[in-house]
Amino acid sequence: MLNITFHEQFPFGIQKEYKFKNGYGASVICHKGSYGHKSGLWELAVLLGDDICYDTPITDDVIGNLTEAQVENYLERIKAL
Repeated sequence: MLNITFHEQFPFGIQKEYKFKNGYGASVICHKGSYGHKSGLWELAVLLGDDICYDTPITDDVIGNLTEAQVENYLERIKAL
């Protein structure tokens, strides 16, 4: 991983941003409006640069209700794009 940024209290929760050398990254969140927040689970969006990317082989939307292990799996896949 090239860069990881961690934000607490984003809004009323947590955001982790990952940036990889291939130009892709991920925004991983758990806050009041995210999918899975009520269960303490994560929502992931694939990034290209600083923007959400909706056209990768991984997904065409955000992915919610993820455990930490599932997030790690998606991060490895994004890193390999």
